[in-house]
Amino acid sequence: MKQLFTMLLFCMATLCAISQEYKLGNVTKAELEEKTYLKDPSAPAAVLYSKSENYMVYSESKGFLLYTDVEMKIKIYTKEGYAYANKVVSYYNSPTQNEVVNFSKAYTYNLLNGKIEKTKLKSEGEFDEVVNKSWKSKKIMMPDVKEGSIVEFKYTIMSPFISTLPDWKFQQDIPVAHSELTTRMPEYFVFNPNFRGYFAPQVKTSRIARSITFNNKQRSTGLVTTTSFSSDKIDYMETTNSYVLNDLPALKDESYVSNMENYAAGVEHEINMIHYPGETVKSFANSWEDVAKTIYKYDDFGPELKKTGYFEDDIKPLTAALTTPEEKAATIFSYVKTGMNWNGSYGYGCDLGVKKAYKEKVGNVADINLMLTAMLRFSGLDANPVLVSTRSHKIALFPSHSAFNYVICGVKLGGKMVLLDANEKSAMPNVLPVRAINWAGRLIKDDGTSESIDLTPKSISKEVVSVSVKLDNAGKCTGKLRNQYFDHNAYIFRENYLGLSKESYLEKLEGRHKGLEVGEYKVANEKDLTKPVAEEYDFAYSNASEIIGDKIYVNPMFFFTTTENPFKQEKREYPVDFVFPHEDKYMISIALPEGFVVESLPAPIAVTMEEGVGNFKYTLQQQGNNIQLMIIDNISYGVVPADYYETLKGYFQKIIDKQNEKIVLKKA
Repeated sequence: MKQLFTMLLFCMATLCAISQEYKLGNVTKAELEEKTYLKDPSAPAAVLYSKSENYMVYSESKGFLLYTDVEMKIKIYTKEGYAYANKVVSYYNSPTQNEVVNFSKAYTYNLLNGKIEKTKLKSEGEFDEVVNKSWKSKKIMMPDVKEGSIVEFKYTIMSPFISTLPDWKFQQDIPVAHSELTTRMPEYFVFNPNFRGYFAPQVKTSRIARSITFNNKQRSTGLVTTTSFSSDKIDYMETTNSYVLNDLPALKDESYVSNMENYAAGVEHEINMIHYPGETVKSFANSWEDVAKTIYKYDDFGPELKKTGYFEDDIKPLTAALTTPEEKAATIFSYVKTGMNWNGSYGYGCDLGVKKAYKEKVGNVADINLMLTAMLRFSGLDANPVLVSTRSHKIALFPSHSAFNYVICGVKLGGKMVLLDANEKSAMPNVLPVRAINWAGRLIKDDGTSESIDLTPKSISKEVVSVSVKLDNAGKCTGKLRNQYFDHNAYIFRENYLGLSKESYLEKLEGRHKGLEVGEYKVANEKDLTKPVAEEYDFAYSNASEIIGDKIYVNPMFFFTTTENPFKQEKREYPVDFVFPHEDKYMISIALPEGFVVESLPAPIAVTMEEGVGNFKYTLQQQGNNIQLMIIDNISYGVVPADYYETLKGYFQKIIDKQNEKIVLKKA
């Protein structure tokens, strides 16, 4: 009977799921009364359903046009969820071709005195914004949004770019109860779906006969002019593919993730071919080599590398006395970094053009790094541009020109590839800005051939901290600190420090560590990139210890103590991205307060992760009236696969537990 009852419940639930109708305007009192999302009570909002449909419409004047209809129904639970009542849609807009976006059926629903109240989006809640010379965005801000509201809207995108279907995200950073995508494509268009994330949608395919009618008008001339009308009909098959996912959890961000968009469940379509009746097949089966070769031929890319006249008179005397490739590369790299200023704009195509950028001493990413590449080539070095997708840009699932949004320079020195980015004053050879460290880039040679370039740093960036501390009888401490930063750690310090006044930097430093007061402060080598940055300061720290009875409990790592594990999920499907390998070394000397002796010390520990991913060593010993603490924490890889997540989580917890163990002092 139990088995029969369970089967009946399952069948009823299945029938309910099948019969569930997802359409706008179907808002119930029960939905409005919901206080939390059942499967995630902490969620500030939830997508009750989202639907998208891509289809082609034939126009006799314009040919096929791509239409995308999107519907969304969202429940707002808390004030933190108000932002989900707004929507921004980006669309292409240029003088020659543009997309059109229209919102419709946009309403906010609230429960007022037991009745459903419906508020329509008005024109003042809709905005158009210019993003750049090619892109605009349309934004809506739904009216009368409160805790408990439901908002729903529909928008349509009309696009002449029939070879590019919009990406569809099933998963959001809030829960999604139901999400579906439908594509209806004439037989003339073949797209390949590529799935992103860790949830596989249900897929259904069907075909139906369609037709297009062409109206013709002909005029005959003679004694009497006549007009005749006729029509032709073309039959074709239309293929419908539907993709459905239910009960998707919120895609929750966690520490050490490059870009969560890389892991959100979604589908992206790659155009395979277009074949109109009576015409030859147009194939789009691109490889990364094809993409790189095409980009190299763009007017704002390859030709810019061949321009040298604007800098020759400056570079010749600069490198005349230099004999080694390493000296030439270092000198030219420094020259471009020092002389040029990045305007903050990305892109692998030049904005101003290298000649104008050089004259005005400002340019976008491509202006500066293609200029650098051209100068290195002019000086006889094997230098080539490297296409990059920044960390804020999703990793491409298939070869396409939009896969990249950045360009750096790769130069062969001593048989090894050295990566350069002259857009940042603090960057060094093989020390790229963090934004550009994103899996792999694509190096393009002047003959059009290309190769994949691993962007992940291999050398370990170190931070070495030396601290001398004196405790008093009240448990407070004063001390001196010296901190040295190497490689990427030095780069990050310089970027954070050089953009601030000394007062602002110290305010931030004290703000990160409650109870810390910084006295005399100085920095060395902040502009000498050949040496590690060294900061030194005197300090007082009031949260170093706790007095209970006649004992003092001291945290030997003071304000460097980590108290919370950055890894909180039970399971993680995506890799852990530390950006670069690193080693943190702490050498701490603690002078005991007068009249106190050591009752107990934390035991030493050595923890090593499998495959040498990381190791942690903690040793603490007493030498007379001083306690010496040595800690080395090493992560050997910039990116650690998700398979190691559980081990890594446990590793960090052991470190945190050990760091929070106390030295116990008692009166002598």
